[in-house]
Amino acid sequence: MRIVEVGPRDGLQNEADLVPTEVKIGYVERLAAAGLKQIEVTSFVSPKWVPQLADAAEVLAGLKLPDDVVVSVLVPNQKGLELALKAGVKRVAVFTAASETFARKNLNRSIAETLADYRGVVRAALDAGLSVRGYVSTCFVCPFEGPVAPEAVVQVTADLLEMGVDEVSLGDTIGVAVPPQIRTTVGAVLKAAPAERLALHLHDTWATALANVWAGLELGITCYDSSAGGLGGCPYAPGAAGNLATEDLVNFLERSGYPTGVDLARLAEASRYLAGHLGRTLPSRVLGRIGA
Repeated sequence: MRIVEVGPRDGLQNEADLVPTEVKIGYVERLAAAGLKQIEVTSFVSPKWVPQLADAAEVLAGLKLPDDVVVSVLVPNQKGLELALKAGVKRVAVFTAASETFARKNLNRSIAETLADYRGVVRAALDAGLSVRGYVSTCFVCPFEGPVAPEAVVQVTADLLEMGVDEVSLGDTIGVAVPPQIRTTVGAVLKAAPAERLALHLHDTWATALANVWAGLELGITCYDSSAGGLGGCPYAPGAAGNLATEDLVNFLERSGYPTGVDLARLAEASRYLAGHLGRTLPSRVLGRIGA
């Protein structure tokens, strides 16, 4: 099993109050100490749109992590890639959507335009020796259009893989998908892409994320995105609650016979560290049941 921890980026981007750089660094280092090997640390987006991540370069420069931890950052364009290269990261991610309305509201471009723009970004990243992940938002339900056709998800996934990304993360951006939708859409994508090149990025708005994980496991998906403590949401998706909590995911997988290599107690320490600075309890169901 592989877990991609997205709390430092996807979790924090929706926070209204700025989290100090040193707290972000401490948070990421604690996540790594818990055994998480893939951590999306930040994003080189414009501070105008996501002020919470304006200190991306400073966070990356301050981290002290084991050599086996893969750090990634989200890049929206060529400028973002240039900043990522300057920061010395080895893995970046690009993002688009399966819903036209969501793409235009989130990225101010059509799906076709985002893919056209990313071709150059991905090519430049690969030429520089980086690896690239792709995100597809609203793969199951769009907050503006409703249910999304599986064919749309298949097409965007195929386009991303064709341009050179090594993995595509399929997102239930507003957390309303249920297992039959996972089986239908992911099943369709699996006809065009192998399971080892796919991941699921689940939100837990309606408490269906773990049921959707199980549906994914039945289809052979072994990579899942999650956010420590269940922090997060999407600023461009009305009604979206937090991401699937990493504690909940680890507990579920381990008890179901799928080893993760993550120390649940130390993971809880990382979440509590951040919660203390945010001044509130995080929504993870398992976190509150692990002894402090």
